[in-house]
Amino acid sequence: MTERRVRTMEDAPVLGVPLPDPEPAPGCEQCRRWAAERAAARQKGDGTRVSDCNVRMRRHLH
Repeated sequence: MTERRVRTMEDAPVLGVPLPDPEPAPGCEQCRRWAAERAAARQKGDGTRVSDCNVRMRRHLH
């Protein structure tokens, strides 16, 4: 008799706690626009756009 192996899925990766939303840099008009865009996206339930705005604010050079 041949032994059959049962395949199982691996455990899901642990992604950690999400970072808090970044605050706009003082005096930076572009950061304020992204913060406003993020707020509008959050109201619409558009999590992808919220994340995009956060990434742009974190990477923005001041």
